[in-house]
Amino acid sequence: MNDARSSQPESRSLSNSVAPPRMSRALAEHLRRLSASFSRWTGRDLVARPSDVNDLARQLFEAPFVLLSHGTESDPILNYGNRMALTLWETDWERFTRMPSRLTAEPLARGERARVLADVARQGYTDTYRGVRISTGGRRFLIERAVVWTIVDADGRYQGQAAMFEQWMYLD
Repeated sequence: MNDARSSQPESRSLSNSVAPPRMSRALAEHLRRLSASFSRWTGRDLVARPSDVNDLARQLFEAPFVLLSHGTESDPILNYGNRMALTLWETDWERFTRMPSRLTAEPLARGERARVLADVARQGYTDTYRGVRISTGGRRFLIERAVVWTIVDADGRYQGQAAMFEQWMYLD
């Protein structure tokens, strides 16, 4: 089992070439909501207290864990992935943020994934998610003890879902 605190995904060349996204007003607001929602549901901070939104963006993108999120579309599209997520899914920001989030799982695992996401939408979060995922290159990996949470705005309106995990194991 890989632990992001002690080892990086094996795609080191991609990891070194993955650039952070350009900061926009929409991305800044999304990162604030993502971080605040994590704290709301878990009582913990995702990263150390940032000095401003640029520091938050840097800390999240460079974090020693995988972080990704999707929006509210009927077939939700990924709208954030940090460096570890982009590396693990063997892709870049542009491709990642155009991908339906269901494609992060193999077809046979999508039913279970949908059930867990529906549970998270009702309960706010889970910190025990386990499942098999697949990279854009077809590489399968098992994630363990993922935290999956609902992203809400300041008024409590649903804005999507996010996941964070530190442990995975390649299956092939």
